[in-house]
Amino acid sequence: MTEASDHDRYPTLTDAGRRMLQRLREHPSAPIFRNCSGNRLTYDDVAALGEFEQHTLAASPGWPATGTPAWLDAFVQRVFDEVPYYRALGSPPRDFRQLPTISRAELSADITRFVPDPLPLDRLINFRTTGTTGHPLLVPSHPQVAGRYLTFHKRALRRFGIVPRHGRDQIGVILLGHQRKCFTYASVTPTMDESGLAKINLHPDDWRDPADRARYLDAMAPEIVAGDPISFAELLRLPTRMRPRALLNVSMTLTTGLRAELEQRFAGPVLDIYSMNEVGPIAVFDAAAGGHVLLQDRLYVEILDPAGRPVAEGQRGEITVSGGFNFCLPLLRYRTGDHGALVHTAADPVLRELAGRAPVRFRHADGRWLNNIDVSHALGHLPLAHYGLHQQADGSLALRLPAQSSCDDDARLALRALLGELPLRLHAIEEDDKIMQYSSDLDDAR
Repeated sequence: MTEASDHDRYPTLTDAGRRMLQRLREHPSAPIFRNCSGNRLTYDDVAALGEFEQHTLAASPGWPATGTPAWLDAFVQRVFDEVPYYRALGSPPRDFRQLPTISRAELSADITRFVPDPLPLDRLINFRTTGTTGHPLLVPSHPQVAGRYLTFHKRALRRFGIVPRHGRDQIGVILLGHQRKCFTYASVTPTMDESGLAKINLHPDDWRDPADRARYLDAMAPEIVAGDPISFAELLRLPTRMRPRALLNVSMTLTTGLRAELEQRFAGPVLDIYSMNEVGPIAVFDAAAGGHVLLQDRLYVEILDPAGRPVAEGQRGEITVSGGFNFCLPLLRYRTGDHGALVHTAADPVLRELAGRAPVRFRHADGRWLNNIDVSHALGHLPLAHYGLHQQADGSLALRLPAQSSCDDDARLALRALLGELPLRLHAIEEDDKIMQYSSDLDDAR
């Protein structure tokens, strides 16, 4: 098979775009880019994305608190007509709540049964994701679907008064990772006049000189920096002087302590975006709204109990979604594995007490039970990239913190204040360790 060229990866590439790719790849302090990736957007795709953005940014993500979105019935019928998994079920039920729920397990068993039959396959792409549920998954997608992410990031940014403006000959976005093996590449964004985009790995092994990490970031001066708490924690250790207009946390839980440290260091907002590979950006945290405000106008969110029944307004349960902007994977009542409460405000629906995975209870020294949300609140003020807490059958606690953390004593004090005088052991999180945040031998609600 012939290796793809820049023309294949960037069908609309101009001379300015070629200069941008050369700048990203060949700067004296550039990282070792391990991979090649491109937007694969045609001129028609770029025009379609412009129309999508214009419509979407003008649309509201809300629906009546006691009803469903106006678009939902037609969407359900189309899914039953076109998607093999649902067509095998016969006709859709009259009551949307009678539809069966699905989870990652069904998707990973045979993802092809969830792809609409009329969808042309010649431009189908996929993303591999492992998540935290133990079910590896290939998510079907399309160049236009990938391009739509930017629209919802723009909606999130505009909520904080930021309108991205970097275009030709400027670096729009740098995506950060920090792991031993990381997919890295340089690209351009046609819908932003070929502004530069790069995915880089802050792990020292991906650089000729570890000091080049700060030099490269300062030289590129990106308008937006996206990453996760682990890569952001590493970024804080670098002597970079760049001043991005905003940082986007697009993976994992971001503590208030780490957010505050990042905002102080870079003098700009840090947006915590709740996002999934299956459905893209779902919500952005806004303290003024009291939680994560929904971003998509064609994504219906339910909160369900373990039996699949909707819970009362404001009650916590499993976040379950229908719809979405990925026309390669239309979802109906997809249980995300994440938990929270949904509240309809005067403006937009808001997810509150958002937490990945099912809730886990911890037992206080005096016998009382506390939710893992209480633990999140107790440790939230600390600038931790990630951590894990496990309660043994005898009630003792095992706390796992990053090896370079300076929060050991503060974390001990916080947990003692919350859970009482229980034995507590500290362990270091190994590099690249994918830990489960909360677990208990006493009461695991999963």
